[in-house]
Amino acid sequence: MNFTDFGLDESLIESIAATGYEVATPIQEKVIPEILKGHDIIASAQTGTGKTAAFLLPIIHRLLQHRNEGQVNALVIVPTRELAIQIAQNLEGFSYFTSVSSIAVYGGNDGMNFATEKQALSHGVDLVICTPGRMIAHLNMNYAKLDGLQFLVLDEADRMLDMGFHDDIMRIISRLPAKRQNLLFSATMPEKIRQLAKKILHNPVEVNIAISRPPDKIVQEAFVVFETQKLSLLQYLLKHSKFKMVLIFCSRKQSVKQLTRELRRARFPIAEIHSDLDQANREDVLMRFKSGRIPILVATDILSRGIDIDNIDLVINYDVPHDGEDYIHRIGRTARAESDGMAITFISEKEQNRFATIEALLQKEVTKAAVPQELGPVPEYRPRQKRAGKPGGHHNKKRRYHPHPGKR
Repeated sequence: MNFTDFGLDESLIESIAATGYEVATPIQEKVIPEILKGHDIIASAQTGTGKTAAFLLPIIHRLLQHRNEGQVNALVIVPTRELAIQIAQNLEGFSYFTSVSSIAVYGGNDGMNFATEKQALSHGVDLVICTPGRMIAHLNMNYAKLDGLQFLVLDEADRMLDMGFHDDIMRIISRLPAKRQNLLFSATMPEKIRQLAKKILHNPVEVNIAISRPPDKIVQEAFVVFETQKLSLLQYLLKHSKFKMVLIFCSRKQSVKQLTRELRRARFPIAEIHSDLDQANREDVLMRFKSGRIPILVATDILSRGIDIDNIDLVINYDVPHDGEDYIHRIGRTARAESDGMAITFISEKEQNRFATIEALLQKEVTKAAVPQELGPVPEYRPRQKRAGKPGGHHNKKRRYHPHPGKR
């Protein structure tokens, strides 16, 4: 199912296309229509299934249809500052071509940030992503405009309860209007989550998503490189490998076009497929790829689901997929039927945290292969998850309050 099938606002569709998303994940297919209908949701979904977009996109759409000016319209409560920043970054991309405003509210930063948060909460902001403790600090000063709140999201609710945030969550909820839409997401559904759901949800729709696992016969490897080394590494692998059919994934169609140009310049027999091609051209490219006339195909995630080609023996993720669901669908294009297959992922410094999240979802560490020496020095694989207590990665960039991100 494509995102264009949900009936979302045109400016939101434009933002979604710019971020590289095209095909909805299973949780997005199930949750987005229910949120658009106004139902409360309780969903069992792990990080990496696409759940962030599952609640952000319909909320943005509905805020574009109606919002209460000068008020906080939606509140997303999360357990950690890292998750707050990550969701805020996703939100900034999804809302870029819209007029929806947002801010991340979390502790551990300087007084200037607190003042910016205060201004947003007291003058009104469409969507707030917050940690419980920081939000309580603002609520204690009685300036947050919450009377017009329409949406409450509890993300990673089980983790918040494990961290002892139950009372803080209930204190925040006590300050919210009774008439609102509630969305609760949790990786697990222990009894304490059920009890919390009974307190805050009204006739919820229940959604359970168990992420699939890639077949064991797929050999998974990854190369940790600088972004500027990816093209050279790809050319090296294509020149020195004996694979007959290679499918290369990029997350953005612009990247597909650019990479295809570079590989054609290097005289590789190659084709591309993405949403800018009409259906007839896509079918022609697929026919030539299936027949072996074109042994290398570069594609967006438009090809990660639903295509039935049994003899692809190598899948390369030129960039790390957006989430675990995309990763599993991408690499699942190889080792189909009775054949074996290999999946290789290129990981730049900025993509290490994202790949570590995928590894956690897979419950296994993907082998990091040695990069050819002629490519020069490479970065060490040290994602944030492996550096407890140490800040790092792009998640620590400061998030600025933009009242109208679509107009900047």
